[in-house]
Amino acid sequence: MPRYTPEQLVKRNASIWTDIQIILAPIQFLLFVAGVTTTALYANGLFVTNFYWVSIAILFKTIFFALLFITGMFFEKEVFDKWVYSKEFVWEDIGSTVAAVFHLLYFIMVFLGYPEHVLVWEAFLAYFTYVINALQYLTRIILEKLNERKLRIEGQI
Repeated sequence: MPRYTPEQLVKRNASIWTDIQIILAPIQFLLFVAGVTTTALYANGLFVTNFYWVSIAILFKTIFFALLFITGMFFEKEVFDKWVYSKEFVWEDIGSTVAAVFHLLYFIMVFLGYPEHVLVWEAFLAYFTYVINALQYLTRIILEKLNERKLRIEGQI
């Protein structure tokens, strides 16, 4: 189920926001790996013994998540003429919103004074929502690359 028309593909490929997303997404993934690792080590009492590092890890992950969400909004505006929830990206945007809520919920829970063992599980939940959201994007990227190849073969782009 392709979401780009040939004209939109041209816009997507020419957009600076595509390049920015290509740079930021792997950095966010590395922050995810570091965060999950830090949280797992802390939860199991291995090497990481200060809860501070769990919070720092999810803070940086959340900052990059927000940065990708914002740059994605500029991308959607440029390609689909809608800031967010364009019909072509609605499921990815919903997934991103859910993941953002769980990332931000961690900090709300910290503010409300939840115990560390609860916050560790909330951090894992936030990371899990990121994985689901990332898998959505990877699936769409693969489908779009196949569609783009088909359109090139047919001479439409």
